[in-house]
Order: sequence, then structure tokens, then C-alpha cells
Amino acid sequence: MKKSIVTMLVAVVTLVFAGAAASDTMSLRGGQPIEDDSKAPAKAKMVIKEGGLERSFKTAPPSVPHKIDKEQINLKVNTCMKCHSAETYKKEKAPQAGKDGSHYLDRNGKKTAKVAARRYFCNQCHTPQVDKAPLVENTFQGAK
Repeated sequence: MKKSIVTMLVAVVTLVFAGAAASDTMSLRGGQPIEDDSKAPAKAKMVIKEGGLERSFKTAPPSVPHKIDKEQINLKVNTCMKCHSAETYKKEKAPQAGKDGSHYLDRNGKKTAKVAARRYFCNQCHTPQVDKAPLVENTFQGAK
């Protein structure tokens, strides 16, 4: 009996403090009610940098230093390879995709003639950057 009363008392105190803490929390939606559709984010200016962007650490995939909104990557087309393939990168003055061969190895380590399926969707790793303040405080420092 005593044990159940203590457990119930702890539960009530926990709920009171949790409710107080939750009332001070502001969501990324601001004061917009959860039932309302979210507002479209404001357009941000793309970071475009000749020669590429600095990597956060040695093995990080390079960020895309140009716009990609008109690029198309689907099961039939990968327009990134118009500039970044082994055949075209010199003419286009672009970095070669997987220069070390990593993008041309299948999951069994066998070299393929075309970009391997697991590396085909470039923007899973290689992302464009925007000039915008972070949504939350961030103190990350990359390895220089």
C-alpha cells in the first residue's frame, strides 16, 4: 500500500514538472497551431563557390558548389554525370565522380563500367549549401 502511494506521488510530481517544462518550449513552427498546414520556408540564396567548398573533415563527401534545382536524378537519368563522369569531367572542368574508383564498385567490390547503383543518387551525400542561419544553435567545428 505504501509503495503504491509513493509511486503515485512520484508520478504526479513528474507530470507537474513535465507540464511546466513543456509550456516553456517553443517549436520550430513558432506559435502556429499543430492543426494548421505549415508555411513554406523562405527561399534561401544558394552558396556558389568556384573551386568548391571546404570539407568539414577529410573523408566528408564534397558539397555541391552550384545550383542543382534543374538537375534530374531518377532511374533513367542522372544529369550530374553529364559533367562529372570519367568521359566528360576534363572537358567540363569539373571534378570526376569517384576519382578513386569508389563510385564504380558494386556491393561485392566488383568494378562496373557505369556508376554503381549504390552511388547513383548523388544528392544523398553531395548536397548544395544555402546562406542561412542554422535552425538551432550549432557549435560544430570541422577538422581543419
